[in-house]
Amino acid sequence: MNFDTLIPLIRRLALEAGDRIMEVYNGPDFEVKSKSDASPVTEADEAADAIISAGLRAAFPDVTLITEEQADSHSLTASTFLIVDPLDGTKEFVQRRGDFTVNIAYVENGVPLRGVVYAPAKGRLFYTQADGSTVEETGDFAKDAAGPVTKLSVSTPDNAALMVVASKSHRDAATDDYIGKYAVRDMTSAGSSLKFCLLATGEADLYPRLGRTMEWDTAAGDAVLRGAGGHVVRFDDHTTLAYGKVGWDNPFFIAYAPGVTLQK
Repeated sequence: MNFDTLIPLIRRLALEAGDRIMEVYNGPDFEVKSKSDASPVTEADEAADAIISAGLRAAFPDVTLITEEQADSHSLTASTFLIVDPLDGTKEFVQRRGDFTVNIAYVENGVPLRGVVYAPAKGRLFYTQADGSTVEETGDFAKDAAGPVTKLSVSTPDNAALMVVASKSHRDAATDDYIGKYAVRDMTSAGSSLKFCLLATGEADLYPRLGRTMEWDTAAGDAVLRGAGGHVVRFDDHTTLAYGKVGWDNPFFIAYAPGVTLQK
């Protein structure tokens, strides 16, 4: 994969998809449908998916594309692939809470090497550069040229006073019980893959997820966090979370800044 070609493309596609999402978000009431798994889908999901898929397939016709909104892709298997969630956090979108993202990632041999996470309602854009480092871009988000960027690095955590981020829509007692094993200074909640990005910026130290997720939910955020020096491991045995699994389901996982003493 030529990362010098990939990164400007996925950045641009994420921004274009974000524009279309915001047209729907800021417009009159939109229809919310239910997919076969009872999760919601809107015209924004579908329009963003069409933009991203067309762009990726044109540029990389020989690379497998997995996307949440195309069920036919879910039966595919590959060791190298592009994986997309065109609108992560549809529940946040439907409730107009703003915590939704566009996620695009490139995975090779189980590792999400590069990715982009764009939160259009928040005006925050995170991505890995060609060299693998992670940045947050500011400015007007011009499609054809990147604006000012800040290189990101995870926090140096204090295990006596951790900052924890948890899911806004999927918080449960099991998660609270696990968080209770740590000395927590403060907690925040966020929707979608923004939780990974808050670790990448150093705004949080720990993000445990004891609930169902799919690889398209996490791959881009995982890439962003890894590029900032963070880790994502399985909850059960603390081995690195791998991608390309049959069915695309993730196990429970923990995302964290190195230095956090993980609990069982």
